[in-house]
Amino acid sequence: MCSCCGCLGRGAGEAVIADWVPAAPCPALPGSDFSLRYANEVGEAFRSLVPVAAVWLSYGVSSCYVLADAVDKGRKAAQVPGPEAGRHSRMTVAVVDTLVWQALASVAIPGFTINRVCAASLYVLGTTTRWPLATRKWTTTALGLLAIPVIIHPIDRSVDFLLDASLRRLYPSQEKPSSS
Repeated sequence: MCSCCGCLGRGAGEAVIADWVPAAPCPALPGSDFSLRYANEVGEAFRSLVPVAAVWLSYGVSSCYVLADAVDKGRKAAQVPGPEAGRHSRMTVAVVDTLVWQALASVAIPGFTINRVCAASLYVLGTTTRWPLATRKWTTTALGLLAIPVIIHPIDRSVDFLLDASLRRLYPSQEKPSSS
C-alpha cells in the first residue's frame, strides 16, 4: 500500500526503503485517501475557468508536498538502526528516489495528462456541439476531475517501472538490517 496516499500502488521510495521504513499514512490529510500531491491535477482541470496564476499555485502546492515527502523519507531512513557508514547513503537514496518519483508521478506526468485531456475535450466539444462556452468549460473541468482517479495507478506503476529500469539500478545495494 502506498505510504503517501493509501492507494494500492507503491509510494515514492517504497521500493528502495521498504525494508527500513514502515509505511505510514499520508501526512497531508490524515485519514483521507486524497492527498495534496493531486493539487496540480485539480488545478489543470480548472484551467479553463480560473486565472493561470491559480493553476501555477496548484503546482506550487504539489511541489511543496513533494519536497515535504522527500524530507520525511530522508529523516525516516536516517532513523533506521544500522551501521553509521550506510546512514548517509540511505538518506540520500531515500531523498533522491522520493524527489524523482514524486516529481514524475505526482506533478509532471499527471499535470500534462490532465492538461491534454481537458484541452482535447474542450476542442472536441467546441467542434461537435453548439453548447455555450461556459457549459463547454464546465464539462471540460468535470471530465478532467473524473480522469484523475483513472490515471493515478497507471502513472504510478509506469514511473515505478521507469525508475526500476534506470535510476534505481544506480543506487548502492543495501541489505536488510540483521534481525539477529
